[in-house]
Amino acid sequence: MSQETSRNAPPPSLPEAFRLDDRTALVTGASAGLGAGIAAAFAAAGAEVILMARSRDALDAVVDQLQAAGGRCQALVCDVTDTAALRQAIADLPRLDILVNNAGTNFPEPIGEVTDEHLDTMLSLNVKSVYLACQAAIRKMREDAGRRERGGVILNMSSQMGHVGSPNRTVYCMTKHAIEGLTKALAVELAPEGIRVTSLAPTFVDTPLVRRVVDTPEKRDFVMSRIPMGRLATVDEVAAAALFLVSPAAGMVTGTSLLVDGGWTVP
Repeated sequence: MSQETSRNAPPPSLPEAFRLDDRTALVTGASAGLGAGIAAAFAAAGAEVILMARSRDALDAVVDQLQAAGGRCQALVCDVTDTAALRQAIADLPRLDILVNNAGTNFPEPIGEVTDEHLDTMLSLNVKSVYLACQAAIRKMREDAGRRERGGVILNMSSQMGHVGSPNRTVYCMTKHAIEGLTKALAVELAPEGIRVTSLAPTFVDTPLVRRVVDTPEKRDFVMSRIPMGRLATVDEVAAAALFLVSPAAGMVTGTSLLVDGGWTVP
C-alpha cells in the first residue's frame, strides 16, 4: 500500500482507533507502578507487550497477572543503565512498534545535599538510558520493512516537573526538562519516517513510590495545595493517557507533551 493510499484509506472507527492489535510494545520499568499499569492497558488493547525491568521475580508476577487476564506478554530482564545490555536486548527483539521509556527515579533533596551518587544515578537512569533506548528502538524499527504501514511510536515518560520548577527537585526537574527537549527534537527528525514521539507528564500518582516520597503531612499538604483537582492521579488515568498517545487515535500527535496533572501547571 502506498503512502498516498494509506492516507486516503477510511479512518478506523473510534473504538478500533484505540486498539493495538498487531503491535509489539516494550515498556521499561514495568515491574510495578506506572510501568505495570501501562503494560496492562496495552495488553488489554491487544498489543503484545514486553515488560522490562531488573527484577525477574517482580516482572514474572506482573506477567503472570496479565497473562491470566488474557494478555499477550513476556518478561525481559535488563538493567537499562547497562548500556551494552540494553542495546543488545532491543536489538534481539523480533519486532518493535512501540517503546515506552518509563524507568526512572527521584531523590528529592535540597541542592546543597545532592550527592554525586544521586546526581549520577538520576542522570544515568532518567536521561542517558532514555536516549540510548530511543536510539536502539529506532534502529530496530528501521529494520522492519512493513513497519511504515503500522507506524512507530516512542513515548517518553516525563513529569509535570518537566514543565515547571519545584523546591528540592533540581536534579529531577533538570532530567525531565531534558526529556521534553529530546522528545521535541526526535519528533521533528523522525516524522518523515512515520515514527511519532511524544511525552506524558503526570503529576504525583498514587503509587507505593509516591507514598514513600509524600510521607509526612507537610509534604502531602504541599502537593495537594498545588493540584486544583485536590487529589493524586491514579495509575489507570495515566495508563489511559499513554494508551491514547501510542494508539492510531493519536496519529497526528507528535512532539508534544500530554499533561495529566490535575491543573498543577495551569498558569
